[in-house]
This record gives sequence, C-alpha cells and structure tokens, in this order.
Amino acid sequence: MPVPLDEAMARVRDRLLDDDLVRAIGSGRRRGEQPRWRRAELRPVDLESGRHLQSTVYDSTQAHTRNVAAAEAATLIDEVLAIPFNSWHLESAATTLQLRVTKAGAAQLHEAVRPVDSVAPVPAPHDRVKRRILPPDDAFLVAVGISSHAGVVKPSRQSKHRQVEAFCRQLDLLLDDAAGSGRLRAPTPAEPLRVVDLGCGNAYLTFAAYRFLTQVRGVPVAMTGVDVKTQARERNTALATRLNASELRFVAADISAVDLDRPPDIVLALHACDTATDEALARALGWQAPVVMAASCCHHHLQAQLRARRPPAPYALLTRHAILRERLADTLTDGFRAALMRLHGYRVDVAEFVDSAHTPRNSLLRCVRTGSVGHADVRADYDRLVADWQVTPRLAELLEVPRR
Repeated sequence: MPVPLDEAMARVRDRLLDDDLVRAIGSGRRRGEQPRWRRAELRPVDLESGRHLQSTVYDSTQAHTRNVAAAEAATLIDEVLAIPFNSWHLESAATTLQLRVTKAGAAQLHEAVRPVDSVAPVPAPHDRVKRRILPPDDAFLVAVGISSHAGVVKPSRQSKHRQVEAFCRQLDLLLDDAAGSGRLRAPTPAEPLRVVDLGCGNAYLTFAAYRFLTQVRGVPVAMTGVDVKTQARERNTALATRLNASELRFVAADISAVDLDRPPDIVLALHACDTATDEALARALGWQAPVVMAASCCHHHLQAQLRARRPPAPYALLTRHAILRERLADTLTDGFRAALMRLHGYRVDVAEFVDSAHTPRNSLLRCVRTGSVGHADVRADYDRLVADWQVTPRLAELLEVPRR
C-alpha cells in the first residue's frame, strides 16, 4: 500500500540513525529528476577517534567518500536523503527495509526480518581492511574449497575468491539499479525472488548469488541452477543440502529445453560456453525476465565465420593473426548480443566482470528490461555491421532476426 513520501522518508531517516545500522543504499532516479549521484551508500565505521558514519556517493566515474563523527551524522543523513533517489535499501542487525518511490510520487515500503544466521556485524576496521561481500569464513567458501576450515582464503584460490567478490558486487549494483527504477518487484516470503542460473556447471557463482541474496541482502529467494550434466546436478544438490540451502535446487537439462514453474525475475548466465550464452539470452528474452546478467565465455561460433570469410577493408590486418582474430570475435559477439538485447526491450551496458589478470573472459552484460525497443539507429548500425562482416550471430538465429 503506497504511503506519503515524506512519511516514508522520515521512517528511513529514523532507521539510519539507529545504532544497529549495517548499511543503507540509495539508487535510481525519481520521475522527472536527475540526481547528481547515481548511487549512495551509508554505513558505520570505527576509526581511531571513535564511531563515524561513512558516506560514499558514486558518479559515472568514481566514488567520493566522507566520514563524519556520530554527532554530525544527522546532518550528513539529511544531505544524502535530499538526493532524489528512487529507492532505498536499509540493512540493520535484525531487519531489512526497502523503499521505492512510485511514478505518482508516493512510496512503497517493505520490511522483513533477517534470518538469525544472516546478521552481519557492523564493520569495525577502516579502509585498511577491504570490506568483503562474503567473509572468508562463510560456509559456502569453505564448502567449495576457496577458504580453509580456519576461514582463510587459500593462496591457490585467491583468483576464484576475487571472481566471487566481483560477481556479488556487480549483482548488487544491478539489483539496486533495477529495483530503483521500478523494473524489479520487491520480493516477499510468499512471492520470493525467482532466480535461474543457466549453464551453471560447478555452480560456484550460483551458490555465491544464493548466499549473497539471502544472507547479505536478506531477501527471500527461490533459485534454480541448470546444467546439461547429470553429474553436476548431483554434486551441486549434495552441496546445497550440506549448506541447508533449502530454496536452491538443481536440474539437469538443456538451456533451450528447461521447464520452470514460473518465469524468473533474474536470469544469470555466467561463463556458459560459446553459444550456450546465446541460448541463455534467448530464454531470458522469451521469459521477459526483468534482470539479465551474462558473463561471456569462448566465442567459437563467430571465430569460425571470421576464418571462412574475407573481412571488409581495411580490417584484414585485424583478422590475419589468430590472436587478434580471436579478440575481435569476442568484441563482435558481445557487441551483437548487446545490440540485440537493446532491440528487444532492454537497457544494456557492458562492464568488466573481474580484472583481466584473473581471467581472460571478463566482459559482463548487465541488462534491465524496460519494454522499450531499441532506436532505429541501433538497428541500422547492427544491420550494417552484420552485412559488412558477412556473419550471422547465434543469438540472431535463435531470435529469428532477419538479415537486411
């Protein structure tokens, strides 16, 4: 039930002043407004001089951080709440509070009690210790062998741990964006957030997403991991049982044939091999999923076409050498995917998933469904690129997009 915005913001302000605040995130923009900042985060930190409130605001390129003493916290909170964000997500030691501003300028509030084992301690150290999304002693990290039983990340698994952290941060940003713009519904215990991970393999990131959503963000989730291999399903199901992940299930099925009880709210495709990523994107489009997140893997389908065709002038210099041709295929494939998602009603951006020092496959497509089809110039540029290179993207085949 919508409530007056002033009343809702006053409630948010009161929660921000509570001693048990863990963190609060504001994002999105209200109708007719253009905030200077795209996101803000508030959280308590302990410095040598005592407890402070830390504010971090983000523009398009960087973060700007301030720390104020507890006596000045109310002034800082008022400054941040004056930014016309469309949504707020607050986490305290025991509850989560979500606020979304409607198109009419009212507010929708949803409050939920966090599970007892999900309560995160208020961070004590300052910036010298980097804040982790999932602490190294998290049961999931220990169970999959990233961390030792002593709760320390293993030296040989540092890259995998960075990948998990980077993925959770990207998912956090994308959910704030989608919820803040009203594209993603607020889940409830009766109607949990429905998530599917297509081509999940050993499911490191599937489990990471589940742990992050349920333990860090504190939202009810019903999640399904899909992989064609029966062995993967059996292994992942056993691990989910060990972790008491009761709302996480795994099925053995082809991406193109998997049958879900209800369409998902979030579709993940994380390093699904070659055209499996295209199949995942096609299924997401068929479901009209509000949020899609895809990390690309190999791109053999387009590489084979580039080898078999004469490139348009003067790009033979880029395809003559195998390593350059491979990198070009990566770029073209993800460029085509992003364009086709835009043409089918999604706002898309392509970001770095994790530093290339840790994995060569590090591009990430972040997609939020708006329902507005891409502009004519997007289609014109797509058609020109396909015609010049004489290639057919696999996603275009699956979507039956004709060449012009």
